[in-house]
Amino acid sequence: MNLIEQATRRLEELRRAGIQVPTAALEPSANGASVMRVVDAPAPEAPVAEPANDRSIGKSSREVAIDLDRLAAEGYLTPMLSNRVLAEQIRVIKQAVLKNVDDAGARGLRRNLVLVTSATAGEGKTFFSMNVAMSLAMEVDFHALLVDADVLRPSVLERYGIEPGPGLLDLAARPELDLSDVLLRTNVPKLSLLPAGKQSHKSPELLSSAYIDRLLTELSERYADRLVIFDAPPILVSSGTRHLASRVGQVIMVVEADSADSRAVTQAFEAVDACPLVSTVLNRSSLPDPGAYGYYET
Repeated sequence: MNLIEQATRRLEELRRAGIQVPTAALEPSANGASVMRVVDAPAPEAPVAEPANDRSIGKSSREVAIDLDRLAAEGYLTPMLSNRVLAEQIRVIKQAVLKNVDDAGARGLRRNLVLVTSATAGEGKTFFSMNVAMSLAMEVDFHALLVDADVLRPSVLERYGIEPGPGLLDLAARPELDLSDVLLRTNVPKLSLLPAGKQSHKSPELLSSAYIDRLLTELSERYADRLVIFDAPPILVSSGTRHLASRVGQVIMVVEADSADSRAVTQAFEAVDACPLVSTVLNRSSLPDPGAYGYYET
């Protein structure tokens, strides 16, 4: 056995032993003799470091189906109804929301966190939250995460026709849960949900807790590619909403245009003065062209 054959055999033995070796090839030389040329092998891959403190690696959020037919029948915006008057009005408001996202970033605020509230119950904030989240999800460049933060009277999942499940309240009560354990993916590709979760006697205090501050930071940083819409309790009945309003990028105040109590509205705006970006959406306006969102039904 000549030297080339011996070398080739030895290389093969090393490969079988699992040792990374260069590739050998026989090529004719100028005088017709065979010589061995060593072909550079690809460098071995560097070991992959284990992800640090991210329990969501390898997990997949549960997928649920929104009853889009029922939603449309009840007057909500759906992907199939993108050309109706309601969609156009929401689209106008959405552009103002997106402008505020940029302004919030310039001010060093949590730019992707948007709080929706009202002075009192029944002014249409949940209906608006659901519609603006749907409209954002229909954008080419955005994903929307709708958070049912109305832990006093949660209704987002019920309106979507989805069975209730764990959410905000469960995350606060069970430290072993990760955010990805309770997030819901939907049949609207770029719309996800975070339910309110199981209520308890501590529900009213959740929105003012240290936990919610940590959650806001996580949503702002870990899910920075999404616009997060919080459907919060009416601000005059929940001190927790005031706490949230001081920690988000912008606040949208839904006002029932023709029947709102002016004193209550004034108090509501005073309660969110800690947020520098506050917008108003008029609901159920009787004006022929309100220039805002005037087609609420609930």
